[in-house]
Amino acid sequence: MTATVKTENGISIVTMDDGKANAISLSMLDALNACLDEAEKDGDVLVLTGRPDRFSAGFDLKFIASSIGEDVRKLVVGGGRLAMRLFTSKMPVVIASTGHSIAMGAFILLGGDTRIGARGAYKIGANETVNGMTLPGFGTELPRARLNPLYLTEALVQARLYSPDEAVPVGWLDRVVEPDELMDAAMETATALKAIANGAYYRNKMLVRKPAIDAIMPTLEQSSI
Repeated sequence: MTATVKTENGISIVTMDDGKANAISLSMLDALNACLDEAEKDGDVLVLTGRPDRFSAGFDLKFIASSIGEDVRKLVVGGGRLAMRLFTSKMPVVIASTGHSIAMGAFILLGGDTRIGARGAYKIGANETVNGMTLPGFGTELPRARLNPLYLTEALVQARLYSPDEAVPVGWLDRVVEPDELMDAAMETATALKAIANGAYYRNKMLVRKPAIDAIMPTLEQSSI
C-alpha cells in the first residue's frame, strides 16, 4: 500500500508510505484519493502525513522521463486535483510534514489549512526551475495564495529549497516542532479544529480562497510541466 487511512474520534489520519521517497505517482494518487473518500465519509478533520524523513519528494521523475506526453499530463493534472481537493476540502486539513517536501510535495503542503513540520535536515520547496520544468498553473497560484509575497521570486523562480525552520516565514509551513512531537502537535491541532468543523468553517475558507480557486480551476485540466 502507498497510502492508508485510520479514523478515530472524528479525526481521519491519512499516511503516505511507499517505503521510499513517497513520490507522487499514478498509483499514489489513486491510493490517496481512495483514502480521502473514506476520510470524508467517516471523519470531521483530516490529518495528512508521510513516512519518517519523507513527506513527499514530488512527482515520480522516472515515470515522467520515460512516459509519453499524455501520461505525463495525466499525472500532473492528478497532482493538481489532489492539491485542490485539499485546498477546497469541507474538512479542516492539518498536514504533518515528516521530512523532505519537494516540488509536488511542497504544493500538497499548500493545500492544508495548518501545516506543521518536523525539525531536521530536510528540504522544502519547489525546485522545478533546477529541473528545467515550467510550473503548472496550480504551481504558481497556490504559492501566490499561501506564500509570503516577498519570497515568491526566490521560492519559485530561483527554486530555493528551505529547511523546515526557514520554511515558516516563507509560508510553506506554519510552525515546526521536534520530530517526536509532530503527531502529538498535529492531533492537538486537529482536536481544536474539530470544535469548529462546521458549515461556516467551510464557507469562510472558500470565500478567503476564492481568488486562487477561480484562477486555478479553469486551467487545471490543461496542466503540464
